[in-house]
Amino acid sequence: MRLTAAQVDQLAMEFESKSAHEVLKWALDTFGPRIGLASSFGAEDVAVIDMMAKIDKNSNVFTLDTGRLNQETYDVMDDVRTRYGIKINVFFPDQKEVEEMVKSLGMNLMYASVENRKLCCEIRKVHPLNRALAGLDGWITGLRRDQAATRADTKKIEIDNSHGGIIKLNPIADWTSDQVWDYIRKNNVPYNKLHDMGYPSIGCEPCTRPIKIGEDPRAGRWWWESAANKECGLHFDPTKKK
Repeated sequence: MRLTAAQVDQLAMEFESKSAHEVLKWALDTFGPRIGLASSFGAEDVAVIDMMAKIDKNSNVFTLDTGRLNQETYDVMDDVRTRYGIKINVFFPDQKEVEEMVKSLGMNLMYASVENRKLCCEIRKVHPLNRALAGLDGWITGLRRDQAATRADTKKIEIDNSHGGIIKLNPIADWTSDQVWDYIRKNNVPYNKLHDMGYPSIGCEPCTRPIKIGEDPRAGRWWWESAANKECGLHFDPTKKK
């Protein structure tokens, strides 16, 4: 099922006043297994998983295992699987691509330049995401508008022009970090223990550090780069204005 741009624009206006649960229920009722949550198992994603599992335990949840994740991330994956009795589809990067990249540029290539880091993200994250979305009519994210300047215009429903015009659903786009954690605590949702160690945003182990008091929540991601570069490419849409 594909929606037109006009239909998506209309839904975006309607969804702005609807709760995350209502938006997710519409998506799961409309698309069923042909829409999936891309989860990195950060706080936002586990909150969305909890909502999805309460609507339909057979919801499609997938993750991208880059090969460079923290042990705490693997721990919460298993905690979530056990708690909700759900299956988690795991997509890995192409072995040959990784081997060639490391052979040419080294294991820690990401520190050498922004171009190297983005190449690493592309091979370890973007390419697996492309495979995960192949055949789907839409995907769900835990994006929030106040996470970063690059996400300030995020709508609750959009057309993803980077992946063939499928639907991209961002049900908690209007939530704050406090709302996310309030939901986690009230619903006893399993979460990544790195959050208790000063990591508000969690990615690959070499590219994530705890933040200092007063720092921006995204400061621990690719901390050696300027803020303008701090996206991995998963949410890049070439048709959107900068």
